[in-house]
Amino acid sequence: MLSLRRFVLLLISSFLVASCELPAQAKPAPNVVVITIDTLRADHLGCYGDRQIRTPNIDALASDGARFERAYTPVPVTLPAHTVIFTGTYPMLSGMHDFSGNKLSRSQPTLASVLKQHGYSTGAVLGSAVLDSRFGLNQGFDFYYGHFDFNRLQESNLEEMERPGNLVADVALDWLAKNRTNKFFLWMHLYDPHYPYRPPAPYSEQYKDRPYDGEIAFADAQVGRLITFLKANGLYRNTVIVLAGDHGESLGEHGERNHGFFIYNATLHVPMIIRLPGNSSPRVVSDLASLADLMPTILSILKVEVPSQVQGFNLLPLMAPKKAEESRSLYAETFLPRLHFNWSELRSVETEKYHFIDAPKPELYDLSKDPGETQNLYAEKKAVAEEMRARLTTQINRYSAGPELAQKTGLDPALMERLKSLGYAGFSGGGNPTTTDRSLPDPKDRVQTYELISDAIADSQHGQYQSSTEKLTAALKTEPDSVPVHYLLGLDYYRLRDYPHAVQELQRVLHLSPDYALAVFNLGLAYARTGDFDRAIQELKHAFDLDATNFSAAYNLGAAYGQKQMVPEAVAAFRQTIAIAPEYAPGHRALGEMLLYRGQLDESVAELRRATDLDPQDAGTHAALAKALSAKGLKAQADEELRKAQQARPQ
Repeated sequence: MLSLRRFVLLLISSFLVASCELPAQAKPAPNVVVITIDTLRADHLGCYGDRQIRTPNIDALASDGARFERAYTPVPVTLPAHTVIFTGTYPMLSGMHDFSGNKLSRSQPTLASVLKQHGYSTGAVLGSAVLDSRFGLNQGFDFYYGHFDFNRLQESNLEEMERPGNLVADVALDWLAKNRTNKFFLWMHLYDPHYPYRPPAPYSEQYKDRPYDGEIAFADAQVGRLITFLKANGLYRNTVIVLAGDHGESLGEHGERNHGFFIYNATLHVPMIIRLPGNSSPRVVSDLASLADLMPTILSILKVEVPSQVQGFNLLPLMAPKKAEESRSLYAETFLPRLHFNWSELRSVETEKYHFIDAPKPELYDLSKDPGETQNLYAEKKAVAEEMRARLTTQINRYSAGPELAQKTGLDPALMERLKSLGYAGFSGGGNPTTTDRSLPDPKDRVQTYELISDAIADSQHGQYQSSTEKLTAALKTEPDSVPVHYLLGLDYYRLRDYPHAVQELQRVLHLSPDYALAVFNLGLAYARTGDFDRAIQELKHAFDLDATNFSAAYNLGAAYGQKQMVPEAVAAFRQTIAIAPEYAPGHRALGEMLLYRGQLDESVAELRRATDLDPQDAGTHAALAKALSAKGLKAQADEELRKAQQARPQ
């Protein structure tokens, strides 16, 4: 038998061994920062070989992480590209081919929604209205700083649809300061390199002849501010940091000035840098990578389960000393020509050596010899082209796992108008994106017309309506039955107050595309301007039937009923307006004034007070409220509203 002393010693000994085997204190979960820089070509960064530009902060991040030499976006348009990043899925599944008429399905997991479920504080700060919460990318974010006002349509407010990078960084750093004690996920979106290129001082002087590069240098400075904050607060070492472009910029290559129309690598090739937590060592990854790979890679770094819908690949094996051996094929598309002009969409597949673009006139490029994609080898290398076409078909089938998930939404007139101010085609004139039609024109044969229309849109956005109509009329020589050209002409004539010609062009649009809701809406407005309120009511009712979310149609329908002294109908229309858009101050004001006319004083005062709360600087609303208060015998309150009316801006 063991003595008591021996037993105690063994017990203590076993306790010490057990104690030694206890796990070390768990490390805190890494934070996540994703920085996306809009319209950023990889070859315009110092770390990717550009010796004319200074991007010290991005270069330093690249020297502390993995820099992917051959990363690509699947779609060169801001909203669908960011959808790819934050869902890890391709447009064939998400349904987000474009920015108009789509909203991300709430059934789709996003990086933010997954991390929120795992206890992360989630925040996003956006530089552009094209990523506004109405498109659905806000899913999973506790804080989503968009705050873009789509309802102020004055030409002087065009800049309100984008936010300069310094303001984006200000809000991002403020959010970080409040959330740094939690594990957090921050997305900071910098829009500055997007056209038009207007870098602030001193970059406007330093890059006087290269304003695009000036915008990139300015964005780099904002990246530096964020990195400096992380380091100063002891957060940098335990943070996964991802920096990527959403797409590139053509800068005139292949006849395209900007992006979205073609899918050459000028707009598909993007920078991608991933810094892992801890002491990272620099690594250059030459393997192919897609923006779709970012979500599964980040979740794998965090050891969080990747949702089954995710279609991208985990890039961690490529970042290890021994790279993966399997070669990849990367998918890309643009549906902009199809959705907006009824020209053919473009789809492509890229491998280590070749880039094949499926179009009415197919293209094949040997990237090892022709990185600028200037020599189409399709006719010479038919066998290679057919092999690449088969790869593309495989990719499409793989990523088309059932019906597209995006919710179809109406085309809000205010939103479409504001997107045009950012250089996007704020209209729809195409067909079903899920059906390929090889009889449609090849975008290569329409690029000059496309740029002419783009110039016309820019003229219109700057109030140069006559110049815009001249360009659009010239475009009709190539495209006499173009829905978007006739539509844009109708809008220009409306702004020129040439309402009969506006009616004529919009009627032409509806002859070509009878259910084009925005054209019906604008035709109703044009009829109202001609004094034909019966036709205006007919078209506005039709517009609302086509799109029950169009609160502007309901509002203008109420105004047309008012002109006809159809008061009950006007009241009903204004009620519909604020039911759809509760924050729309003009709707509350109009309803309040109609109710005042009917003698419904209590409800009138309530609506007018709501209007003044929403827009306290509207003198007309204060004056209307003063009338309603006076009618109720509340003279002191009425006098106060008259005083506010005198101090406020006139409407």
